[in-house]
Formats: sequence, C-alpha cells, structure tokens
Amino acid sequence: MTRTSSAGPRAAATAPAGSAPDGPTARRTLLHGLPWLVWRRHRTVLRILLLTTAVGCAAFAYERAGLTDFLHTHGAGPAVHGTLGTDFSNAYGGLFRSGTQLMTSLPVLLGVFLGAPLIAAEQEHGTVKLIGTQSVSRGRWIAATLGLPLAVAVLCTALLSAVFTWLWTPARLLVMDGDWLTSGIFESTGPIPVARTLFLTVCGIALGMLVKRAVPAMAGTFVLALVTSVLWSEQLRDRLGSLRGVSYPYDGNGPDLPPGAVRMDDWVSTAGGRLYGYGTCTTGDTGACRAKLGIVNRVTQYVDYGQMAGMQWLGAGILLALTVLVLACVVWRAHRRPL
Repeated sequence: MTRTSSAGPRAAATAPAGSAPDGPTARRTLLHGLPWLVWRRHRTVLRILLLTTAVGCAAFAYERAGLTDFLHTHGAGPAVHGTLGTDFSNAYGGLFRSGTQLMTSLPVLLGVFLGAPLIAAEQEHGTVKLIGTQSVSRGRWIAATLGLPLAVAVLCTALLSAVFTWLWTPARLLVMDGDWLTSGIFESTGPIPVARTLFLTVCGIALGMLVKRAVPAMAGTFVLALVTSVLWSEQLRDRLGSLRGVSYPYDGNGPDLPPGAVRMDDWVSTAGGRLYGYGTCTTGDTGACRAKLGIVNRVTQYVDYGQMAGMQWLGAGILLALTVLVLACVVWRAHRRPL
C-alpha cells in the first residue's frame, strides 16, 4: 500500500519566507545583494535616466529618417545665398538646439542629482555607520555603491551621444552654420559627454563625502560644473587642436576655408609672414601705416573638421585622467578614514 505523506505540502507552506524554492519556478533577479540595495536607494534617478535615454534615442532615430529625406532633396553642402540654411534651420534648428541642450546639461544633472547625494545622503542619515556592523566589507560596499550608478550613467550617456552623433553627422555643414566647435556640438557628440558625465559625477561624490550633507553637496557640484564649464570653453577647448592659417591679399576677397572649418581669428601680415592685430592701421592714413609696417596680406586662422575627432579624444582623455585621480582619492578616503 502506497502512503502519501502530508508533511510535504505542510512543510512547503511553512517554509521560511526568505528562502526561495529550487526549480523552474524559483524567482531569479538580475540584481541581488549590494547592487540591488544600491539600485533600491537610487532607483528614482536611475529610472529617470533610463527613461530619458530611451525617449531621446527613439526621438533622434525617428528624426534622422526625415533629415535624410531633407538632405536627399536639398543637398548637404553649404547654404547657397542663405536659402538652404534658412530652410534647414526652420525644419531642424529646434531639434538640434534641444539635442545639444540635453547632451550638455545631462552630465551636470547627473553630477548634481546622482553623484552628490550618492554617499552624502548615507552619511547625513547615519546609515553608512551600519557598514561596520555587517558582514560586507567596506571595499565591497564602495565598489557596489560607486560601480552600479557610474555604469548606468556611462551606458546611458554613451548611447545618447552615439545616436545624436549619428543624427548630426550627415547635416554637419548646416547645423549651427557648420560651427561644430563653439555652438555646443563639440561637447554634445563623440566621447566628450561620457567623459564629462564621469568627471562631474565623481566630483559630486567627492564633494558629498567631504561635506557629508546632500543639499550643500548638490549646490557645490552645480557651482563646480559652472566653473569647469567656463574654464573648458575659455582656456582648454580651443587649445586642443592646432590652428591652421590661410593668407590672402589685403584688399582681396575673403578667405576660402575648407568645408566644415571653424574660423577662429583674423590678422594682418607682412609678406614675410609677421602678424599684426586685425585692427592695425585702421585709422588715420591707413595706406601710409601699412606701407611703413609692410602689411600686404590678411590672415585667417581656423580649425578644420578633420581635427574634431582628435580634439574630442584629447579633451576626453584629460577629463578621464582627472576623473581617475578624484576617484582614487574617494576610494582611498573611504578605505582609510571613517565615513
């Protein structure tokens, strides 16, 4: 006679809630342990970032189809008598302005709302003190706390940058009148958005660890982002590439620059190549002044579109080197000193 034990169903019913049964019905999650806890603590910001990435990539990809049709119909060369540029600006100017604003402001927002409170909020509420009472080492906690948010930020920024670059490239001669250096396109495409995101987020984390309060750390990160943005545009960006020059007669027509070149500066020069400021000999007896100095040419300096990728990678390399330095200080302090 076969006996059916009633202990099986009863045992299954009284199994501890924290233990998951083995088998195909067992619940498996992508995140567990410390990564799940980090996600849980910062899920609002991370979900908004993921949603923004999905919507932004979808919008850029959708608009590229219409942009391609426009370029096939009108062409992608420099505007003729301004008509092509005007039509393009009316149709897609707002799209590229919005895309540029998104890509330049996203690293700042991540530094302020993700980086600054990442550890500062834990310190402010005292939850970081629980680390010493748990079986998890401080090293594992730091790795999980920093690793997951930074990985999500890098992935999302890289995707947005790649799709926006894909959208901009075929129309580069028409977007912002072809000015890829000073119009925001330089900071919105290629590796620069990713490097800026890492740099500002890690700087926010470092400020949060020092201040130990979330709101002041967020304000400090925002101010730091403004200061570094000014230093970047005024002191560093234009020096990432080497200036090229073209000379033409003083009374001749303007310079014939390569397509996609960005005009940087103008000079007047002698036949031997000595440069004077563009305003030299513009008042009084200008002819006698130029004859005395030997000025016979005008010189225009520019950066070529072919330099853009190298300048971006050089700038990104500088930002990443600074990021590694700041991150090393954060990890060292977290290991050696009480949080």
